Amino acid sequence: MRVIQEGRLPIKAWADKVETGALQQALNLANLPFAFSHIALMPDVHQGYGMPIGGVLATRGAYIIPNAVGVDIGCGVTALKTDVTKISKKEVEIILKKAKALIPVGFKHNKKPQEWDGFHSVPDISIIKKELQSAKRQLLSLGSGNHFFSIEQGDDGQIWLMVHSGSRNIGLKVASQYNNIAKKLNQKSKIVPKEFDLAPLSLDTQEGNEYLEAMSFCLKFAKANRELIIGKFFKVFDEVMNAKIIKLIDCHHNYASIEEHFGKEVVIHRKGAIKAKTGQIGIIPGSMGTPSYVVEGLGNPNSFYSCSHGAGRVMSRKQANKVITEEMANKAMQDIFFDGWKGDLSEAPMAYKDIDQVINIQNDLIKPLTKLTPLGVMKG
Repeated sequence: MRVIQEGRLPIKAWADKVETGALQQALNLANLPFAFSHIALMPDVHQGYGMPIGGVLATRGAYIIPNAVGVDIGCGVTALKTDVTKISKKEVEIILKKAKALIPVGFKHNKKPQEWDGFHSVPDISIIKKELQSAKRQLLSLGSGNHFFSIEQGDDGQIWLMVHSGSRNIGLKVASQYNNIAKKLNQKSKIVPKEFDLAPLSLDTQEGNEYLEAMSFCLKFAKANRELIIGKFFKVFDEVMNAKIIKLIDCHHNYASIEEHFGKEVVIHRKGAIKAKTGQIGIIPGSMGTPSYVVEGLGNPNSFYSCSHGAGRVMSRKQANKVITEEMANKAMQDIFFDGWKGDLSEAPMAYKDIDQVINIQNDLIKPLTKLTPLGVMKG
């Protein structure tokens, strides 16, 4: 950890380098009048919208910032450990192709509404009700971008399944609506400079409480989405491999929660960061072609009990498609099965930081438990 003393509050960074744009966003966070104690930057930090991805912000005065949570509310990872110890390349290919035929990926949705208990207790919030019918068909769908499901070989000798997905379009709609509301309110109050793109909502207002309730619903939706996806994924895996489930782990990395830190009740915003309290188990994925890690939190108060959510990008999607060739990307994937790039190289392994360096640099935040090496990946 190093400390950057340029803003109103210090920035505690676990990143060896912080790009200019991300550093400026972190300084904006540090200069917020209601920011508390310090800003924490994880080793996967990179520029986002308003707040850097891989950042952790604590606020006082009951302020919550939609843009400090992000548009994919509740995005996270589920990992499932099976009792299978050996799998062939052909079996990996068969399983992933069968799973893709059953799990909509990219912008595809299910033709029929899906069942989930959460649909029986929907918040009385207009944007949630407006998006509800669409959300029922989006449940049990992967999404696009860096979302994926994969088969992994653990260094514990076991085969694991992994899913990375979030709250789909309903999370985006909630984030966009309440960020726009926050911007309009901030135009009047001028609590935060407009250029920061960090307009807040107060939890002492109807708008703030609505956002918190809507965000909480999206967190539950995102977790249910991953559970249903990995359930269907495992069913296919079981049909081919005759498997049993040993362990299931889930964590989300885009959310805000009311917590106690340094003796004060604060709103913690984790945007591209997972909770890592003492003994808490989490997952830190790499890229399509690099390892992921199951980790145990060490409960470091300086990171607000947080750690990185992944490897973190070293180049934007646009830049990746400019500088990475398909030949380079294919070479980086080596013997890993995947279904091609389809003209988009933004998720190629070299678009991301070295996951092993990212893990090593935060050895005071987490303890690695299991290293997972990808055998086959199906990208959204």
